Amino acid sequence: MISPKLPQIWYGADYNPDQWPEELWAEDMRLMRLAHVNVATLPVFSWTLLQPAEDRYEFGWLDRILGQMADNGIYACLATSTAAQPAWLSQRYPDVLPTGRDGLRRRHGGRVNFCPSSPNYRRHSVALAQQLALRYKDHPTLVAWHIANEYGNHCYCDQCGEAFREWLKARYGTLEALNEAWNANFWSHRFTAWSEIEPPSMIGERSNMPMLLDYDRFQNQAILECYLGEYRAIKAITPHVAVTTNLMSQFKPLNYAAWAPYLDVVSFDSYPRVWLPMSDVAFNHEQMRGLKDGQPFMLMEQTPSQTNWMPRNPLKRPGVMRLWSYQAVAHGADTVMFFQWRRARGGAEKMHGAIVDHVGHEHTRVFREVQALGAELDRLGDTLLDSRQQAQVALLFDWENWWAIEYSSGPSVDLDYVGLCKRYYHALWAANVAVDVVRPEADLGRYDLVLAPMLYMLRPGVADHLKGYVEQGGSLLVSFFSGLVDENDMATLLGYPGELRELLGIWVEEFDSLLEGETRGVAMSAPWGRLQGSYRARVLCDLLHLEGAEARAAYAEDFYAGRPALTVNRYGAGQALYLAADVEDAMLRGLLLTLCDERGIAPALAAPAGIEVTQRGKGGRVYTFVLNHNAEPQRLTLPSACRDLLTGQALEGEVTIAPYDVWILEGLPG
Repeated sequence: MISPKLPQIWYGADYNPDQWPEELWAEDMRLMRLAHVNVATLPVFSWTLLQPAEDRYEFGWLDRILGQMADNGIYACLATSTAAQPAWLSQRYPDVLPTGRDGLRRRHGGRVNFCPSSPNYRRHSVALAQQLALRYKDHPTLVAWHIANEYGNHCYCDQCGEAFREWLKARYGTLEALNEAWNANFWSHRFTAWSEIEPPSMIGERSNMPMLLDYDRFQNQAILECYLGEYRAIKAITPHVAVTTNLMSQFKPLNYAAWAPYLDVVSFDSYPRVWLPMSDVAFNHEQMRGLKDGQPFMLMEQTPSQTNWMPRNPLKRPGVMRLWSYQAVAHGADTVMFFQWRRARGGAEKMHGAIVDHVGHEHTRVFREVQALGAELDRLGDTLLDSRQQAQVALLFDWENWWAIEYSSGPSVDLDYVGLCKRYYHALWAANVAVDVVRPEADLGRYDLVLAPMLYMLRPGVADHLKGYVEQGGSLLVSFFSGLVDENDMATLLGYPGELRELLGIWVEEFDSLLEGETRGVAMSAPWGRLQGSYRARVLCDLLHLEGAEARAAYAEDFYAGRPALTVNRYGAGQALYLAADVEDAMLRGLLLTLCDERGIAPALAAPAGIEVTQRGKGGRVYTFVLNHNAEPQRLTLPSACRDLLTGQALEGEVTIAPYDVWILEGLPG
């Protein structure tokens, strides 16, 4: 569990008492108790109040609010407030301010508006974190530390340029090695001195893909070092208190897999657009949980009602906040937390949803829903805490691969790595087959089926890792546009798919990029499981030769009619499949479910469309979550008698679940 002080699902919100008169704090405590809130994250954006001058800290106001929280049984996820530096810091030390990709130095304002290479930002942020840790290390409310907030903006200033050059020296050793790795003779981009290398801003070099990748790696490390400075200062003082910072699902600028080892618990902010499929939200949860090999995570932020930053910001319909909260728990969250407690009176977030609205009391729909959910979570106690999902399918997701695909100058602007990963995930989510989203280096031995969509970049060791998995009896599916380049975006000279060629038993000679709206037919050679007949493919079609693999489907038109489109290769005790085209959902779904059938992978419960079923287990007990994402009631049949933990109701046989309702069933087989 995150903290033994609070052995239940955490329930709470970001709390900004410094934005309100102190005489209102007692009312906040009353309302928090009424809503069953047991933890608050504070003070996320209070650096100036905590340190009004370089030589002065003022913690009195924070002492007082933490004292009131302690008196009311509310715990603190204590934040370091370092995501938005004070104006005095920006003015006194201009190196703190970042330079954008446009080459312009930013002025003070906003948030996450600092240069990650700035020694003055690092020095002052670490000092504040250290002062907070020293003051509150023994405070009865402290259950976790929250460093900064939503890290991410890259900087292109001169001090980042100097730091980048030092990072490159450490990575490559010599300028000759760097020139070789970057294929620097192309377009006469060869460097003759380290000082010639500058950050790749929009007014500089943006055509050297290896350089762009390395700059992303460098910035990821520089920003991580800002976090680690505070992390180390805090852990030196409070070694047994969990430390985290809030992530943001598929946030492209940062490689969260590289951050995960330094997060005691993964936490992230979930703000799905209401029109997206709910499988996308489930994918986000799985991806965050997969960062630390299935360890439960923290849902740090979600809105109880609506956001304010989308083009249009609809309310969550009655019941949806509860449904989405339990969806997070179903996929591994041990906390349900909101942004924010009280809706801001002014500023950029005054229209963002909150538990307590501007009217300031509990007599609102949103508050009543939050209160009801809090009461349910209280009744659950520690039942679900630290329970785990046991999936038989893994989907590989690689941040650096994502960067490389999007930097590629071809073959198609329609290549969408994240979108394809979500399509693979959705095909199994819709069938209620559990899928873990993991990094390519993860332990794959516990999975019967591994999916590797569009693994364009093969970083060192990944191909051997996949070969070992298949050799030991695993089943691997690799998609088109895989195995083309190494970690520096240098094309393989082994023939596509490079180091995977022997494993897959194929050679991809070339690939056809289809125009917008164009498709090509794909026909099964013979019925196979849930696959039969013909399908359509779009975006990209790989043209390949068999080198030991067996063709299960072929293209049905164009000059490559008859060429393999789906292959299976026996390798060791397992099999490796290659899907050579971006096929329609019907074929993708049929293929994935056929592979599941062959490996004995089945859903926990048969259910109609829009019913999500997943399981968490602990101590020999299995808890089955049934979530109705439909606006209408749905009927389903339970295979055995069970009990709903939320209501205590016994359920058996044919049953009806209400719109947007949730069951947590005990008694069904795992």
